[in-house]
Amino acid sequence: MIQKKLDVLAQMNDAYWAMPFPRGFRGLDVEDQDMVMLDADTAGYVSRVLKGPLPEPFREGLIGLVGVFERVLPAISDEYAIRYYTQARDVAVLAAEIEAMRGR
Repeated sequence: MIQKKLDVLAQMNDAYWAMPFPRGFRGLDVEDQDMVMLDADTAGYVSRVLKGPLPEPFREGLIGLVGVFERVLPAISDEYAIRYYTQARDVAVLAAEIEAMRGR
């Protein structure tokens, strides 16, 4: 079951990284969140999840990252950026689900 989710995560992650970064979002903070760092954090966590289980502090960080998306997404008005960061959130959420399954 986890392997199937990992395969889906890899596909979703590839689709996410194929999307260009939203114009005007470099150096932009939304709800006190640097949008480039949000992107980078997502990449880091997902990459680690695809390689194997996360150590506990990283699991907590991934859960926190999902919470950041829930705070930031409603504050974005650019349509493309909403699609981009929604895809990023979806990848992060699936990574968190996989980690929760691993932690059982």
